[in-house]
Amino acid sequence: MRVISGSAKGHRLKTLKGMATRPTSGMVKEALFNIISSRVAGSHVLDLFAGSGGLGIEALSRGAVRAVFIDLSPVCCRIIRENLAHTRLAGKAEVYAMDYSDAILKMCRERRKFDIIMMDPPYRKNFVQEALKLLTNNDIMMDDGMIIAEHGASDDVPDACDRFRAVDRRTYGDTMITIYKDGNDGL
Repeated sequence: MRVISGSAKGHRLKTLKGMATRPTSGMVKEALFNIISSRVAGSHVLDLFAGSGGLGIEALSRGAVRAVFIDLSPVCCRIIRENLAHTRLAGKAEVYAMDYSDAILKMCRERRKFDIIMMDPPYRKNFVQEALKLLTNNDIMMDDGMIIAEHGASDDVPDACDRFRAVDRRTYGDTMITIYKDGNDGL
């Protein structure tokens, strides 16, 4: 897996060996960043279920000013830190080994706000629905922010969750990207 564009373009990223994580494919990552390209520069990004950190690192490489990486696995967090050091982006990042729900509550308590919240949870476990509910109840998204959920094409993800509405959906084989915004605003 490599960084596709920006200041760290071409850098190879480490991933966790085995089936414990499922890194976003290069094709899906490139398609996603083509969709949101105009929103990345200058943004603050939260990468939930970060795995190897590929999505957040791509955002930093493309001009995001800050990224927070959350993963429950200390091993994944170590790999994220190594990838950040390798890409020379560590100074723009924070990495936390914690559950996504605890992380959302922590960010809310600290009054942190994000322009882009990305999540790539394990497929077929309803994490997208649960995370959307937590995000609805905890104000950590900027007014014009977006939530990007990568999930299995067969996963049951809502068209809306309280104030968040799906404004775009794209399918790439067995992977789907759903983009949510507050209200009915487009991208």
